[in-house]
Amino acid sequence: MKVYNKLVRDRIPEIIKSEGRNVKIKILNDEEYRCELNKKLQEEVKEYIEDNNIEELADIVEVIYGILNSMDVSIEEFEKVRKDKAEKRGAFKEKIFLEEAE
Repeated sequence: MKVYNKLVRDRIPEIIKSEGRNVKIKILNDEEYRCELNKKLQEEVKEYIEDNNIEELADIVEVIYGILNSMDVSIEEFEKVRKDKAEKRGAFKEKIFLEEAE
């Protein structure tokens, strides 16, 4: 049996079983879940940097949604924080690269 020891999407065990394979899973407690979400975020960011693939960006967003859920923060609350920050400090649309400041 191949060992994974990582957080996976909710339907992955079901998909593996449908292929006639056995799975062993455990349900994480809240602390373990947050830790594994953070690891998963690092994994997905690394994969995106290597591939520049839109599917990897979708994975990053899904992990972020999981983190927000674990913090009891709604996507709407998160979007408000994001929009407020963009309004105050800007976004990343203008391609500005700060070389120096005094």
